[in-house]
Amino acid sequence: MGPGPINADPRVLRAMAAPLVGQFDPWMTEAMNSTMELYRGVFDTTNEQTFLIDGTSRAGIEAALVSLLEPGDRVLVPVFGRFGHLLQEIAQRCGADVHTIEVPWGEVFEADAIEAAIRDVRPKVLAIVQGDTATTMCQPLADIGEVCRREGVLLYVDATASLGGNEFRTDAWGIDIATAGLQKCLGGPSGSAPITISPKAAEVINGRKHVEAGIRDAADAAVGARIASNYLDLAQVMDYWGPRRLNHHTEATSMLYAARECARLLVDEGMDNAVVRHELHGGAMLAGVRGLGLEVFGDVAHKMTNVVAVHIPAGIDGDGARASMLHDYGIEIGTSFGPLHGKVWRIGTMGYNARRDAVLVTLAALEQVLRAGGADITGGGGTAAALEFYADEFHEEVTA
Repeated sequence: MGPGPINADPRVLRAMAAPLVGQFDPWMTEAMNSTMELYRGVFDTTNEQTFLIDGTSRAGIEAALVSLLEPGDRVLVPVFGRFGHLLQEIAQRCGADVHTIEVPWGEVFEADAIEAAIRDVRPKVLAIVQGDTATTMCQPLADIGEVCRREGVLLYVDATASLGGNEFRTDAWGIDIATAGLQKCLGGPSGSAPITISPKAAEVINGRKHVEAGIRDAADAAVGARIASNYLDLAQVMDYWGPRRLNHHTEATSMLYAARECARLLVDEGMDNAVVRHELHGGAMLAGVRGLGLEVFGDVAHKMTNVVAVHIPAGIDGDGARASMLHDYGIEIGTSFGPLHGKVWRIGTMGYNARRDAVLVTLAALEQVLRAGGADITGGGGTAAALEFYADEFHEEVTA
């Protein structure tokens, strides 16, 4: 019940147990095609270039940035938590001229501040995180894409922690590239990074295409500056997933099965319904930790649905309490990074763990750990507040 990775959905684990097939098997081709179509539904896009990067979510981030950016390109990164700093570092490793703007951890950016920075920096790419699990904040994006379109800037969004549990509209918001990971709201294991690429971004990437010797033909003339990574070269990976099926790497078969099942479950549920589910159980957890008397960190109005951070009460050994949660109750919760390390706990309700029983059991266990640590709390305050939240939400749904 931490900020991710989470317990994978049992149906995803079962899908991973399917027999392996070769990458040129017709069944594999069909599995790849259906996976692409399912993730168009997850990302809410019609982008042809929607597929998987074989690797954890960070591989998806790096693939997007190394394939878009040439040395000297200007990049603007709005930083509101740890993972904005990660985008900054990866862009710097690409040789880009990186500019940042920052707000304190626990806050998000106003669109006007980003627009002003874009006009000042004139970047090729705006790289931004939607949901930063280090702070639990969710950056509003709806107005930023319009700014980028107007100013001729490519918009890259890291949606690792947010996709599936928070509203995400690739096409409607004008997002050029978005990447994610399975291990948060998508309900799977870490190891596969879904990605979607707009036609405009695909054109930029294909302007740097260098097909490998040994598989290229006479029509594959090299163009532009070669992408610095071979494995994460999106120009080649697009041909691997596209109609040419141009050999690139050996597909991670079991992870493909997992990613496809994650997407299938979400699309069957309905993406809007999945967001509502995360809002429901995340809201119950928020009510519950407040019912225990815990102080919530950050701007709650801009908190992700799927994780909450609370200040560790004075006199409580934060790491010791987390160890007791794990040892005595089999429940993992997290601390945070940098300036928040050891100062907050982060409790997740995402993916398969966005469930009523998971919320209530976690709150009951946390109450006992707090009591054992000497905290003065009302007995049953957490579960009572969560149950009241569920009852209110049910009443509102019925009366509506």
